[in-house]
Amino acid sequence: MKTYHSHALTTWAVEERPREKVMANGVQYLSDSELLAILLGSGTRNQTAVELARTILQVSGNSLQTLGRQSIRELVRIKGVGPAKAIILLAAMELGRRRAGMHPAEKIPVKSSKTVFNLFHPLLGDLDHEEFWLLMLNRANRVLGRYKVSQGGLSGTVIDTRIILKKALDNLASSIIVCHNHPSGNMQPSDADVKITGKLKKAAEMLEIKLLDHVIIADKSYFSFADEGLIS
Repeated sequence: MKTYHSHALTTWAVEERPREKVMANGVQYLSDSELLAILLGSGTRNQTAVELARTILQVSGNSLQTLGRQSIRELVRIKGVGPAKAIILLAAMELGRRRAGMHPAEKIPVKSSKTVFNLFHPLLGDLDHEEFWLLMLNRANRVLGRYKVSQGGLSGTVIDTRIILKKALDNLASSIIVCHNHPSGNMQPSDADVKITGKLKKAAEMLEIKLLDHVIIADKSYFSFADEGLIS
């Protein structure tokens, strides 16, 4: 009976092995498909890992941002990608997202809505669901910390002002900024967004905490309540 072997990286010619290329030249010289191939580890009977990686990228429009939005269900539809490989890819994308969003908090002065966008876009820009985050600041408008308040579906998430204000009090925040994403790509605030902003502003004032802004991220653009004069 014929035995089939997948195209494992170790069976390739040395000059075609991404791992050897990393050792020889550094990881920065690998293409996106070669980096994905290292994660995949092997291909299929008819494809090398690099060829499978190219297929995955093609399905994603050759966009890592689009790939980062894929779910396990969507990834396993690609021939040659099983649950294990799909999970590895998702984990890698999430690590990249978290690394891009990491900053030494004590060194960041928040001067504008653009700063808020830069802080949160790596975390929220390519998600396929909504997340609502809290940014806590000291009197000098330097970041004390970030906190994910809630996570929801495609069209919304539940917000509890008590959780937000408790977290702000626990961190001795003088002011706060809230931020969430719109996976639909529409950056305009919904009626619910306007209502929660007003409710949070009033509740924060009672605790002598100022709500400076509410920023909505939609793909590569954003909406700022403060910039639009909706928070006085």
